[in-house]
Amino acid sequence: MAIEINDLAAFVSVARASGFRDAARKSGVSPSGLSTAIRRLEAKLGVRLLNRTTRSVAPTEAGTRLIERLTPLLAEMDAALDVLNAFRDRPAGTLRLNVPAGVAHSVLPPIVAEFLRTYPDIHVEIVVEDGFVDILSVGCDAGIRYDERLEKDMIAVPIGPRVQRFATAAASAYLEAHGRPQHPRDLLSHACLRGQFTSGATPTWEFEREGKIVRVEPTGPLVVRPGAASGLSVSTAIAGLGIVHLWEDMLRPHLDSGTLEPVLESWWQSFSGPFLYYPGRRHVPTPLRAFVDFIKRDSRISITTLSVDRGFPK
Repeated sequence: MAIEINDLAAFVSVARASGFRDAARKSGVSPSGLSTAIRRLEAKLGVRLLNRTTRSVAPTEAGTRLIERLTPLLAEMDAALDVLNAFRDRPAGTLRLNVPAGVAHSVLPPIVAEFLRTYPDIHVEIVVEDGFVDILSVGCDAGIRYDERLEKDMIAVPIGPRVQRFATAAASAYLEAHGRPQHPRDLLSHACLRGQFTSGATPTWEFEREGKIVRVEPTGPLVVRPGAASGLSVSTAIAGLGIVHLWEDMLRPHLDSGTLEPVLESWWQSFSGPFLYYPGRRHVPTPLRAFVDFIKRDSRISITTLSVDRGFPK
């Protein structure tokens, strides 16, 4: 039975993108072309690989098993073709990164802009996702996470600022009307604009001073998922409707301009910066190698290997 490699690649692309349109944008093949390829593949194999509805596409159990076996094979094919990059004058190809929303917003913009100027033949695709992911199974070359969320047995490279902070702020009009909190627990009587993980869980607000950590779960009129919706929290705070708690980098322009006022600044908690991570036991694609080298030159930092047992940098 002769199976076209392109048909297999089309199937994996659609399954990863959970739809034909997104897969078409990423692969450069039309949705109808992808649909034809998958129908042809299913007919040859005699088994349905995708469950299709009007709103989504998901692999069947058979499709899931096939993806598990195809992923390393397609990665090896990509690695074989990537060898040709050594014969180019400049590195070329696509770099796919899986990153949390906060990193996409405040850490990556200056890094990616300069990287694209330095390597004009490399295309960068950013997938924003806050949860734990297997970067290879979702079709990414590398991920960016904080140390407590890094996958084990990976190569890790510090990227961006090495120390960041969570900041809390509100408009002066809100604070004049409702009072200025003096302790984190005072937030329990205020309107707080909260975030929510993709899973539906709502994170606590954590503060620290002189080694003492205080966690609170305030309530308020607005709850948003991460990503672009974080801007909605900020604009709602600026409108005087509550207190916002986000990364300092996100709030700093508004704090500097005076549209927002710091709240509980002596309690703002610091945390270590993020890491770029990728598997250390497989071929490193040329675009990723160029990105790693760029980060090392830019930051004058060395690569760290993550502990297999603990998942933290040695």
